[in-house]
Amino acid sequence: MASSLSLPIGDFSRATHMSIKTLRHYHRVGLLEPADVDQFTGHRRYTTEQIPTAQVIRRFRGLDMPIEDIRGILTAPDVPSRNELIAAHLSRLEESLARTQTAVASLRDLLDHPEDPARTDISHRSVAGTRAAAITAVIDIEDASSWYQGALGELQATVSAQGLTASGAPGGVYAADLFTNERGQATVFIPCAGQIRPVGRLEGVELPPAELAIIVHQGPHDNIDRAYGALGTHVTQHALAVEGPIREYYLCGRHDTPDESAWRTEIGWPIFQLETARRRFEARHPRHPIHGELLTDAQWERWRVTAQPLQIGPTFRIDTTGPVDTNAIIAWINRRAATDPQERITDAMGLSAA
Repeated sequence: MASSLSLPIGDFSRATHMSIKTLRHYHRVGLLEPADVDQFTGHRRYTTEQIPTAQVIRRFRGLDMPIEDIRGILTAPDVPSRNELIAAHLSRLEESLARTQTAVASLRDLLDHPEDPARTDISHRSVAGTRAAAITAVIDIEDASSWYQGALGELQATVSAQGLTASGAPGGVYAADLFTNERGQATVFIPCAGQIRPVGRLEGVELPPAELAIIVHQGPHDNIDRAYGALGTHVTQHALAVEGPIREYYLCGRHDTPDESAWRTEIGWPIFQLETARRRFEARHPRHPIHGELLTDAQWERWRVTAQPLQIGPTFRIDTTGPVDTNAIIAWINRRAATDPQERITDAMGLSAA
């Protein structure tokens, strides 16, 4: 027989502000068991002494504490053990609060200071090929930050242990799949002078040359997507985009200073550089006649702005996704093909003979 100080589940629900559904769940998982369950009807009854316990549980659940942790607190053998569990959860709450505050601040800044789509702090750069110590792995995007920190620390320690000298800022190369499918190849590297000996995950690699549109992100990476957005807008508006991985260069970061406001990250988006292509092409073909003349600035600009990928006959093709001045290029290729149809022409413009 239940005590005269017991309450049916409905009254206990009202007294504790816990729904009957919640009380039944806590009974099933062993967190808050009723004082008595009628063996014939299954009705649950609770004592008034259980009300304080229910109130504690409700407050912990209000702080998103897992049921297992609450059970551990309620069954802790002593006060220090109980306090340790509570302190651990409070630390997790503080970390979550910090992330929330950062996200709120970033959102307010985004609303108060919308990004200028025509930013003037974007530059174009030709990056030479270089030798580097590197660690490469296929990772999930959610693990990118922690993986990068660990890989960079390992690189710095190994480079130092091998007596190598860094010849530039550390960086990363990130495949498109990492952004589009949330999983892809990532490489963290340190440019080095000297013989790189493979150790553990570290290996020596040759980073290929690249043409990049560059923007510098100042501060932590919580809102680095804004810099990526500005860079993507610039590349798209100027019809410069080509396939290739994103590069980042860590000019100053966590391994240099704990002051997040001092962190600086260069982001490099692969592009087609008209002037670089032109210099390389003219270096190979100082005079490539089109109606007896060199390509003019206007013709090169039309090549960049107006045309589409083009197949010309069985041997010559223009396989770039960049625009082409078709009339001028066709005339020139026909002239070259007529004099030497077997000559292979390959350059930064994407002109080639099979």
